[in-house]
Parts: sequence; structure tokens; C-alpha cells
Amino acid sequence: MRAGPGAAYEVAVRAEAELGEGPTWDPATGRLLWVDVLGMRVHTYDPSSGRRTVRTTEQHVGAAKPRAGGGLVLNLRDGVALLDPDGALRWLHREPVPGRRANDAAVAPDGSLWAGTMRYDEATGGGTLSRLTGAGEVRTVLAEVTVSNGLGWSPDGRLLYYADTPTRRVDVFDHDAEGVIRGRRPLVEIEEGAGFPDGLTVDADGCVWVALWGGGAVRRYTPAGELDLVVEVPAPLTTACAFGGADLTDLYVTTARVGLPAPHPVSGSVLVVPGAGRGVPQPAFAG
Repeated sequence: MRAGPGAAYEVAVRAEAELGEGPTWDPATGRLLWVDVLGMRVHTYDPSSGRRTVRTTEQHVGAAKPRAGGGLVLNLRDGVALLDPDGALRWLHREPVPGRRANDAAVAPDGSLWAGTMRYDEATGGGTLSRLTGAGEVRTVLAEVTVSNGLGWSPDGRLLYYADTPTRRVDVFDHDAEGVIRGRRPLVEIEEGAGFPDGLTVDADGCVWVALWGGGAVRRYTPAGELDLVVEVPAPLTTACAFGGADLTDLYVTTARVGLPAPHPVSGSVLVVPGAGRGVPQPAFAG
């Protein structure tokens, strides 16, 4: 394992998000998207100008992803909604479940949205992972998960990486062109005391970068599950990571401060490690 560029982090967006999550680079706009789940806010950040925007949602928002035709798709407490370029919001799929909220989501290579849920009390098996198309077709991919979290596909789209946080594992599935997954097996298991796997991203080499909730770090694992790089940051609640910038070499890391009696000054901010690696373009939601 080689040492990571932990000392090289910078604060990209200084904020006090309760639960910063889901960084996503939007190549169409040259902006980073991210959300504050419990603060009910969708943020954008333009690193070239420093310009930021904030939009408040009426529900807890687990993720916000770009749409192919403009606007965003939002994973909200009561389902998945489309935010049009003119600001209009409409439901794509509404399925409120008392005590349950949206969590992380990601867009698959075919443009479908894979959206996770969890119970507020984190009850075992109370969450799901579903696949939604732009036409509103919904299929439950995984039932009875606990905290549905990080998702990412290998560069060729043939593997799906997934974290159900309390399991301490990042699992890998075979994934086909129809969006069917099979052959679940563990890629890595996070050791006791190192934190829990949260959001993740996959780089151009097929390596998996995993943010560790409670670990104050992002780890890079090879496709064989070998740990080869650790990026340490001072915010202990490291929630998710994504590559961004014009050449997709800057690693953006979201953080949280919820429940911390004495948060670090950068907890709740978005951090960036310039030149950390090389990402791959992420597809927009086809809807």
C-alpha cells in the first residue's frame, strides 16, 4: 500500500452540512452537485468561478443526479422526482413508506437510476435498492437491505459495486445490459475500528474508492480487493467521493457533522484532493 495524498486536501466548499452526501460531477455544466440529506438542500459548485447555488427541497433528499435533457433527478423521502430546467418538480415514482427515507443513488451505464432507501431508525432489512427508468418503470433490485449506500460500475459496465453500510462490506455483482445483477460476493470487508463503508466511486483503472463513515478517510481498492491507497481527512464522518474537474482527476469528498458533539471545523464541508486519480465520465439519467 502506498501513502495517499492526505495532506494535500483543500476545502472546496466551506459549509456546515448536517449530512453532506452524493458528490456528482456534471460535465454538461462543469459543476459539482451534492446534497445535504437532512438539511433538505441540493447544492452546486463551479470550481472555475467559485459560484455556488443552493436549492431547498420539501423533503429529505438522498441524492441529486443530472438528467440527459437538463434538470435533475432527485431521490426524495417519498420517492423519485424530476426537477425540470424551469424549476418545476414532478414525481416520477412516488411510494411513501412511514419511517423510511431515501439515501444514496447512482446512474447506471444504461441511464437508469438505482435508488436506495433506509429506515430512519436504521432497522435491519428496512431498506431497498430499486432500478428506475425514465419512463417510470420500477424494479426492486435488492430487498431487505439496511442502509443502502454507495454504488458504482466498472468502466466496462459488467460489474456493480455496492455497500450496505452496517455489513462493513463492499460487495460486487455481475451486471448485464438489461440491468440484472447476480453472483453477489464480497470485494472487501472493512476492519473493526476503521469506520463503515459509505459512498463510493470507480476510477478509470477499475479501482473502487470508498468513503469511510467514522473513519475520516477514503480508501482505494484494486479490482482484486487489495488496499493500495488511503486518503485521510480531518472530518471523521466521511460520506462519499467522486472525481470531477475538466479532466476528472480531482477527488471531491463530502462530509457530515450530524451527531458530533465537537465537529472539526471542516466537518460538513466538501473537500477536494487535486490530482488524486483519474475518474470516468458518469452518465446522465435518461429521463
